[in-house]
Amino acid sequence: MKITVIGGGPGGLYFSILVKKAMPATEINVYERNRADDSFGFGVVFSDETLSEFLTRDPQSYELIRSRFAYWDELDVARDGEKVRITGNGFCGCSRKTLLQLLQQRCREEGVKLHFEANVDDLSQFADSDIIVASDGINSGIRDKFAAQFGTEVKMQSNRFVWMGSTRPLDAFTYFFRSTPHGAMVAHTYQYEEGMSTWIFEMTDETWQKAGFSITDEEDTIDKISGFFKEELDGHPLITNRSHWRQFPAVTNKNWYHNNIVLLGDAKATAHYSIGSGTKLAMECAISLADSVIQYKTDIKAVFENYEKLRRNRVEMIQHAANVSLDWFEHMDRHMQHDFMQFAFSVMTRSKKVTFENLGLRDTSFPKKVLAEFNEREGNEDKSTPAAFTPFTLRGMTVDNRIVMSPMEQYSAKDGVVSDWHLMHYGSRATGGLGLILTEATAVSPEGRITLGCPGIYTQEQTDAWKRITDFVHTNSTSKIGMQIGHSGRKGAVKRPWEERNEPIENAWELLSASPIPFNDKMAVPREMNIGDIDVVTEQFVNAAKNADAAGFDMIELQAHHGFLLASFLSPLTNIRTDEFGGSIENRLKFPLRVFKAMREAFPQDKPMSVRISASDWAENGITEEEVIAIAQAFKQAGADIINVSTGLTVENQKLAVGRMWQTPFSDMVRNEVHIPTITAGYIQDIDQINTILLNGRADLVALGKTLLLDPFFVRNAQAYELYKANDLHAVGIPKQYMSAAPHMYPYRSGERRTIENMKKASKPLTHKK
Repeated sequence: MKITVIGGGPGGLYFSILVKKAMPATEINVYERNRADDSFGFGVVFSDETLSEFLTRDPQSYELIRSRFAYWDELDVARDGEKVRITGNGFCGCSRKTLLQLLQQRCREEGVKLHFEANVDDLSQFADSDIIVASDGINSGIRDKFAAQFGTEVKMQSNRFVWMGSTRPLDAFTYFFRSTPHGAMVAHTYQYEEGMSTWIFEMTDETWQKAGFSITDEEDTIDKISGFFKEELDGHPLITNRSHWRQFPAVTNKNWYHNNIVLLGDAKATAHYSIGSGTKLAMECAISLADSVIQYKTDIKAVFENYEKLRRNRVEMIQHAANVSLDWFEHMDRHMQHDFMQFAFSVMTRSKKVTFENLGLRDTSFPKKVLAEFNEREGNEDKSTPAAFTPFTLRGMTVDNRIVMSPMEQYSAKDGVVSDWHLMHYGSRATGGLGLILTEATAVSPEGRITLGCPGIYTQEQTDAWKRITDFVHTNSTSKIGMQIGHSGRKGAVKRPWEERNEPIENAWELLSASPIPFNDKMAVPREMNIGDIDVVTEQFVNAAKNADAAGFDMIELQAHHGFLLASFLSPLTNIRTDEFGGSIENRLKFPLRVFKAMREAFPQDKPMSVRISASDWAENGITEEEVIAIAQAFKQAGADIINVSTGLTVENQKLAVGRMWQTPFSDMVRNEVHIPTITAGYIQDIDQINTILLNGRADLVALGKTLLLDPFFVRNAQAYELYKANDLHAVGIPKQYMSAAPHMYPYRSGERRTIENMKKASKPLTHKK
């Protein structure tokens, strides 16, 4: 078997070592365009987990690397002179040049043929190769030559960064954040050998432009950076090595192989350096590619299919986490405003892979500092109170905890009147301990319903039925209950989801919307609203607000999301009007703002109002971040107390990027750009995630939807899990009828937690510290 590797980086070299070691008869040639001792960059980073993998795959390589690395267990977050240390991280740094030399040595020992200063433009010379591994880096010539076949996409990210070195010794991986007159800057730093450390400086393009940097002027870069980071460098110089300012290219490929060519390393996929090393990712992929070759040998198709099967999901997960982390750094200025411990916690949890509990397993002291600062900021006497169980006040309403029931449609009303089902549904969640319940979308008119099973608030009978529910909630729990009030618009008159999704009912009523654009090809074209319609619907919303107050609701929320009537005015995908209600975001806001202001005037001033918006359409040419911020600011100025930040469902052809806590970055944006409280939602499933979101300042309240449908006592279980008020169970608010269960549930749930934590500790990779 003959294998040709184009590119002599760590991924290509390590792949060659593993295959040659397992299959000595295989001829492997590595072609590298640069000289053997060329290296661009300074250090690379590996985790304990990756080092363990190296040890099992090729102990000789592991021992060579381990003999030359700098190991640390600590990570420091520093900002403008303040610093906190987080332990239990387990990473090592190694000189990139040294790593290449060690891997080249191992290649020669195993019999891999290395060719340097060998730039490959024509693959025809390797016609007799069974496999050609394109490991030629981020600017891969081979990948670009077959970009259409690979389905290559390269997206340049906005932040600017430059890779440099220094002689300053460091005893921990350190993020140095610095406030400057031009904006926030950060240095990602770590020591990789005695007397040498890597310094990657990063900032937004706006900050970079204001500071007057030049892409290739290394002397100017050193002069400016040394001034900004004078204290951090502590008298040590910066060292350059082709240290030009760059923007990170996010590389993806729909196909990892074409004919007998397979992609490896940065040629295949890149992940932002803020979550780890591209070298680490390349070498981990090299292991899987080598395993596939060893298993399937000359069955090339099987080799490549297995390689993708082993690594595709893992790589895409890493890339997703990297993109979330990168987004955090692209908005550094947004986070710099936080108190220091909250800021440091935000740094540590930015990619959503790390949580409050996860950090506690590494270092018990740091999470305690974060929680104490949070409680002090919130005015709580007990500095150890879990963030989720701290009270929160909006106008005259105070909720006992930060956990909210998101509006979840039940489609079980008759003629808009709620029934015993709704009494059970909302009542059980109230006795289950929720801080706030938001009802399903409740229509302002018969034509405002989504389905025939949707509730309304436009008749006295409906109002009385709702009051029966609010009375139960207030009598039997400490929960607060708010009504989401809305109009279906172009998404109305459809069957219940369990009958047929987005399928129109027979004898459907006339639909209204901002513009005559149907939601899908099955549904009717809505009528574009005229000024008369706007007047009528505004009055319907006002009447609904008055009825909601009469029904005893503690707050109301205006439905302006998911493409329903008011949302159809906000998105450019559903509003193509040319009158005063279309065009600019200011015009598109006019009708929704008119409705909100009229409702605010009609609703008691001591009761809060929320607005739920869609912060992304997840579709091309949809609503922009700037427009979302303008929308939130406008509602804030009009008297909104909190913004419930959702995304999507504006158009049927959306392309969602769903994952755990996937909508929290949008809530983060609104909360910390507009400075208004927010509610977040989106695949949030446990109390640890809720605490993490609250502690890093991404939201003030956390809404659960599907999580609560089959677990009405989620909050009670979470209280037991956290041992919340374990010494004063009567203060938790458990109904007296259920109180006898608490002494049994608390030790049971806390025992479960200890078991899980012990399992996590046991599965942690062993340290590789020398």
